[in-house]
Order: sequence, then structure tokens, then C-alpha cells
Amino acid sequence: MTAESVTRIDIGGDSPEGTNSAYLVDDRAVVDPGPPTDRAWRDLREGLERADVSLRDLEAVLVTHWHADHAGLAPRLATAADATLAMGAGDAPLVADYAAERARRLERDAETMRRWGVPDRTVERVISGDTVSAMPDEIAVGRLRDGQTIAGLEVVATPGHTLGHTAFAGEGFLLVGDAMLPTTTPNVGGSDTRTIRSGGSRAQSAPDGDGAILDRNPLATFRGALERLDDRSERLLPGHGTVVTPGRVESILTHHDERSRRVFEALERHEPATPWELARDLFGDLEGVHVKFGAGEAAAHLRALEREGRIERTTDDPVRYESTSKRR
Repeated sequence: MTAESVTRIDIGGDSPEGTNSAYLVDDRAVVDPGPPTDRAWRDLREGLERADVSLRDLEAVLVTHWHADHAGLAPRLATAADATLAMGAGDAPLVADYAAERARRLERDAETMRRWGVPDRTVERVISGDTVSAMPDEIAVGRLRDGQTIAGLEVVATPGHTLGHTAFAGEGFLLVGDAMLPTTTPNVGGSDTRTIRSGGSRAQSAPDGDGAILDRNPLATFRGALERLDDRSERLLPGHGTVVTPGRVESILTHHDERSRRVFEALERHEPATPWELARDLFGDLEGVHVKFGAGEAAAHLRALEREGRIERTTDDPVRYESTSKRR
């Protein structure tokens, strides 16, 4: 039976992006309960009480992606409700084996940022500023595949923002997490460095939510997810804010077209250049997690331009690019 009702629960602004949207579906499942804070827990419990739903009514806790502002509260809720916890197969390990996967993620992020040309001292500040979330070291998490049904919701693989990002479709609504946001453009490249890793690493062969191997062109992967969502007829409900307006896919795609143009022009000014050098040109001074986001965004666009044959890589460590026209 397809899920029919959905209620948004406003989870207060403990995350960098502000207010989160948790969703109560058919009074038996919660999608993206929010960050792992006491404030978020109070907001969620109050929202369930307003809907006259108790914890024992819940059968499933579902998560669109591994980021703590969406997944952080999921283990606490699933444990308290004795409910199934599940998410896309590509992201599930980062919650199921949180402690070990966090250590691997930090190592991967540091290695990737250095390869993008980020200075060692800046990398060290980013990694040291990555705080531990109040989540269990290990917990059982079901791994969902594209096309499955759980709690009356269809599982829709939407990789790009993270490797295993997953949306959930009910009758007339589609919960899209951070695949699409009402006013901001989801980060690509830096929000999950697995999406862009190349070489012989273990992350290179990690599956997405559909079991396929991503081609490590994160911008193309993200665009594909947006186009898939645009083909759906359901109302799109985001992980932040209240609703995605018609035409939003087109505006995000246009934004990325413009950014690719700006990245190419910046490269022509500085070539050969690293993603970090171009990120500084495009975005100015970057601190904290924005170092990873900015360099990752530049790297994702450079990878796409490389696949189009407009630029080529001149070195690998750190990675540098120049336009192909320079060698003609």
C-alpha cells in the first residue's frame, strides 16, 4: 500500500543550514529526523505529539543521506521506537559503522583536499574542526536499493550530493532531502568526497543506491538525479524549507552551467591551476568546512570540463589543469 499522508515537522536550527524538515509519513514512519541534539529531539517529539503519534506507533526511521543534520537523530529515534532504521545502500555504512567510517572519512577528506592543492595547515584546521556527532559507534541500518518499497514509500536513488543519496516517494509527494533545495544549490564534490575520488582507493568501487558504480563525474551524476526528479509528477518536499517550486530543476542546472563557465574562465586566467587556486579565485577566502565545499565544487566542475574535452590534467598530485586550447 502506497503511503498517502505526510506531515512536516520543523526541526530547529542546530545545523549550519538552519531549520530542517523532518517528515511524518502515514503516522508510522519518520524521514530525516534531524541533527543529534537535545533541541532537535524536543522539536521532533513535540511534532509527533501534535500529530497524536507516539514512539510505539513508528515502524520505520528513514534517512535520505548520511549528513548529521539529517541522519544524526535517526539512531536515537529508531532505538526509542524499536523501529527499523534504513537508508540508501551507498550511505548506510557511514551511519551503521559511524566511528570507523568517520575515521576513514577524515582520512579520505584530508587526502582529497591535499590533492586539490589545499595547503597542509588549512587541511589540518578543517579536519580538527570536524566535531564528533552524538551518535552510536555502531547500529543496525537497512540498506535500500532503487525501486524498493518500505513503509509504503518508493525508494528513488538520487546520488550526487552524497554517494548514496536517496529520495522517498509516496502518493503525490516525493521527499528529496538535499538533492534539491528551495533557495540554495546543494554542494557537489565537497559534501561527500567519495563522489569524486579517483585512483585505486576502496571508495572508487563504492556502489550508489542502485548498486551501479558511479563514474566519478559528480556533477554529471548530480545533474542526472535532478533530471530524474524533474520527470516525476509528485510534489517535491525538501530536507530544508517547505516546498520546491516548479522550475527549480531548471534554475539549478542553469546555475551550474554558469558556474562551469566561470570555472573555465578562471582557469584560463591562472592555468595551470589546482581546484583550490580556482576556488579562491571564485569564492574568496574560505574557512572551515567551506574549504572542502569550495575546493570540491571547483574540482567537480573541472572534472566535468575534462570529460567534455575542454581542459586536460597536467599533474596528478596536486591535480592541475589547463585548457586544451593552450596545447594547440
